[in-house]
Amino acid sequence: MTAHSTTTVGVAVVGAGYWGPNLIRNFARCGLTDLRWVVDLDVDRARAVLGDQSQVRVTASLDDVLGDPTVAAVAIATPPASHLPIAMSCLAAGKHLLIEKPLATSSADGRRIVEEAERLGLVVMTDHTFCYTPVARRIRELVHSGQLGEIHYFDSIRVNLGLVQSDVDVFWDLTPHDLSILDFVLPADVTPVSVSAIGADPIGAGQSCVGYLTMPLTSGGIAHVSVNWLSPSKIRQVVIAGSQQMLVWDDMKPYQRLAIVDRGVELHEPAIGAEKQQLMVDYRIGDMVIPALNETSEALMGVVEEFASSIQGHRKPLTDGHAGLRVLHILEAATESLGVNGALVPLEV
Repeated sequence: MTAHSTTTVGVAVVGAGYWGPNLIRNFARCGLTDLRWVVDLDVDRARAVLGDQSQVRVTASLDDVLGDPTVAAVAIATPPASHLPIAMSCLAAGKHLLIEKPLATSSADGRRIVEEAERLGLVVMTDHTFCYTPVARRIRELVHSGQLGEIHYFDSIRVNLGLVQSDVDVFWDLTPHDLSILDFVLPADVTPVSVSAIGADPIGAGQSCVGYLTMPLTSGGIAHVSVNWLSPSKIRQVVIAGSQQMLVWDDMKPYQRLAIVDRGVELHEPAIGAEKQQLMVDYRIGDMVIPALNETSEALMGVVEEFASSIQGHRKPLTDGHAGLRVLHILEAATESLGVNGALVPLEV
């Protein structure tokens, strides 16, 4: 690195509202980063969030950060509509970026951010926090190593009796979590082909409060995501079935968060002389393994460490800007599908 070449990466956090305090806490604790500024229009709120972090400066002006040569990177935790102008100003000042999801409010805006960062040789990372949980990392290893075999389906449920949003529907509110996980764990050669979205607004909120996404995969498998603001039960579950093994990620079971199951279905050709339709079906019922997971630190610390190390190592982070773009493409296709009664909408290749 240039003037930013120090043992730690100087960081500023923009936004001290809903998600900003979590970023502030982790940047302050991370040994790879030096939290130098917090930017928020409400400076009193920012100071309250910092507490005894008195060495961190607070400002209501982004220009203070942009003009500080000790700040190498900026984390943006503001409403999505503000991501583009803040990101472009930071890039113009030579700052690397960590952006809270969604990357932007449209794929066109997201592409502008990613392409400008690439032109300038700067890191853009999307804060897909769930991808940095120990369970998601283990699932990625299992899938990418081939232990599960060919992926037959990915089924995710994210429902609860939650806060009904006024500015976004349930798809834009909840599915970014599941779509980021899907993008993270699938092999590089397996991607969604198209999207079908069905939504309902049974309470008259003005947008979908219950929704279902269906995505055929290039492998011939399928991905499905169910989201819901109106469920009496809180469910956070992912099931991935492969040709060799299956797994269940149940985030509501902290002592059995991940289960790897040696179960499956195998089809065999019919015996000579049998009807073609009479395929032989074998059911494999094997052991279930509950792997130990190191969950001693929060996932967001993994995000912060990955961001800093990607800057120091001049490499792309695991959830780079393109990962954020892929999620945006699916969200936009889902919105388009809703407008045509759930018809499949092709995704960009």
